[in-house]
Amino acid sequence: MFYDIHKAIRTGFLVLSASVGLSVNVQAQTLPDALAEAYYHSGLLQQNRALLRAADEDVAATLALLRPVISWFGEVGHLNSGVRSAATASTRYNSTQNAAIGLSFDLLLFDNGGTKLAVDASKETVLATRQSLISVEQFVLFDAVQSFMFVVRDEEIVLLRQNNLRVLERELQAARDRFEVGEVTRTDVALAEARLEGARAELSAAQGDLATSQEFYAAAIGSRPGRLVSPSQLPYTARSVEDAKAVAIRSHPDMVRIQHEISAAELNVMRAKSDMGPTISLTGRLATDQEFGSDNFSNSSSIGFSFSGPIYAGGRLSALTRQAMAQRDAVRASLHVTRHSIRQQAGSSWATLIAAGAAITSSERQVDAARIAFEGVREEAKLGARTTLDVLTAEQDLLDAEANLISAQATQVIAAYAVLSSMGLLTVDHLNLRVEQYDPEAYYNLVKDAPAVNTKRGQQLDKVLKSLGKE
Repeated sequence: MFYDIHKAIRTGFLVLSASVGLSVNVQAQTLPDALAEAYYHSGLLQQNRALLRAADEDVAATLALLRPVISWFGEVGHLNSGVRSAATASTRYNSTQNAAIGLSFDLLLFDNGGTKLAVDASKETVLATRQSLISVEQFVLFDAVQSFMFVVRDEEIVLLRQNNLRVLERELQAARDRFEVGEVTRTDVALAEARLEGARAELSAAQGDLATSQEFYAAAIGSRPGRLVSPSQLPYTARSVEDAKAVAIRSHPDMVRIQHEISAAELNVMRAKSDMGPTISLTGRLATDQEFGSDNFSNSSSIGFSFSGPIYAGGRLSALTRQAMAQRDAVRASLHVTRHSIRQQAGSSWATLIAAGAAITSSERQVDAARIAFEGVREEAKLGARTTLDVLTAEQDLLDAEANLISAQATQVIAAYAVLSSMGLLTVDHLNLRVEQYDPEAYYNLVKDAPAVNTKRGQQLDKVLKSLGKE
């Protein structure tokens, strides 16, 4: 039983295994592999899972207020007293020391439903916090997508720059050979040399971009990138931008979170109003009082009801009620803001996705045309119909077209996952990643009844938390 509980709670806090870390640089890694690794690695997810467990405990702590409270107490005191006799006109002083020990009992019977409302508000807060955890999960996975595609893009651009450098080196050698036989001038050689040095600078910049992307990857995924395999297809998103917006409004975790926060705020308003009513409690006391230096002792017990209620509190209770109402109104207003923000994110992501697709189509045509132009200009230059500058310009045009195509392809993949994120669907569940998912209900189901520390379930929870704290 304990193993199952521990496994359910700690899911998502473990790295895959040591063997995965050893093989990641040998085996090809796909985007789903990287997303799974990021899910296990993320400290941000661990942090928010802990915050969710804290919210779960708030339900238990509030529920405990409806249960009996039994406490022990002890008292040790010294009493001095004086009694004056009118007949003798003298005062007799007494000094006694005594100790008392006993038990007290308190049970809330009625408080206008305030504590019950607090329990319900805490439950709504738990549901809102679960949605916050989903938002964090989306953030972590989108960071992983970006870091993966940045490395893929920059690796391809580095290879492109390296190949271009080799081509320019051959072009320079050809220009020098033609200069030796008088076919071109020294200016043509200088142009080739300048373009070669520029290519070396561009290669250095591309290698710097790649190093930066690799560091981003290591932070997002948890390991250095190995041999990455670019995605062969895009994830399915929506048929149209309106469909994407409709799904986003309906299922985005930020929208669902705000709705639960509104429910909690409304319950808190009702709770604040309930504090203005009376409270009824059942109280009991059992004690033994022993006088030091004497055989005298006394036993006492009592049970009864206590009634209390505010008459005048300086306006504090009214202020707290108005404060709760203002907070409720603020959360309601944030729903409006969040709705428009989510629609905007969905529309912007969709526009980027469509634009990236169009850019890929144009870039592919540009690459084909630029390659034909470059090969033609180079052949014409051999016949003397074109200059070295013409050849270098055509080669640069081809290079720019190929670089634009690489960037557009990476942008399209990132945009597709951005659309999923804006719809609230960038989760391990929707992506069907091969991971052991964290169950947000597992811990709640263990603590919702507020088990005491000396019970079997309480001891199991204590072991689970100690184990999690060591990881």
